[in-house]
Amino acid sequence: MQHFFADPSDIIDHDIYIRGEDYNHIKNVLRMKQGEVISVSDGVSGNEYRCHIEDFADETVHCRLDFIKEADTELPVNVCLFQSLPKGDKMELVIQKAVELGVTEIVPVASKRCVTRLDAKRAKSRVERWNSISEAAAKQSARRMIPAVHDVMDFKEALRYAEKADIRLIPYELAEDFGKTRQIIDSISDGQSVAIFIGPEGGFAEEEIEEAKDSGVTPVTLGRRILRTETAALVVLSWLVYKSEESGRLPETGSARFASENDESPGHMAGEQR
Repeated sequence: MQHFFADPSDIIDHDIYIRGEDYNHIKNVLRMKQGEVISVSDGVSGNEYRCHIEDFADETVHCRLDFIKEADTELPVNVCLFQSLPKGDKMELVIQKAVELGVTEIVPVASKRCVTRLDAKRAKSRVERWNSISEAAAKQSARRMIPAVHDVMDFKEALRYAEKADIRLIPYELAEDFGKTRQIIDSISDGQSVAIFIGPEGGFAEEEIEEAKDSGVTPVTLGRRILRTETAALVVLSWLVYKSEESGRLPETGSARFASENDESPGHMAGEQR
């Protein structure tokens, strides 16, 4: 089933309106027809609005609500990935897979050993593309929100931004004691926020590791092997997914509320949750 996002203001009573690029994608690329069923998220409430296409008009897809699925596909923890800029188009792969695995937000980091350097114009263009990739991955994986890809930060800015996180980790090839890493991952509980710092191809400089430790970031090991930068973040995210599903905190199936004309309007309910 195709999944799309709609602005909360476009969910009105039992009517849902999809505009912009998704209108063209639904009508001209997918060539979907009246009556076909799709799922829609507003990016805010966590609900999935299951609906069918009513008609196409004025560059808008008009959908009619069938029911609201209340199951949450998001991780029970908020994860911010601080990814040092890798070479080539590896960042696109990292963003795509990180979004599929449940990351909440992504911060590109210009750390000391990054080969890739972006001027202001190139950085703006890249960030726009990276956000488009995040949106596409969120649709593909039926996320309830679109993870934001922030503007590029230097390492010190990234450390300051991460201060709000409950748990801050930095995989480091010289870190030891896998038991400590396992203990930290096991200690993460629902509702906490986690910051993960990933180095570039050359790894973090020693002074960056010291800066991170001074800021309260904990070095951890990912095992005996040296992982590529595009692999490291996905390993940590996979651990978090495994831990969440293992403990049964991610529902396999969710309850569904069927819509009727006498129900309180979905748009109003979504507004209350916001």
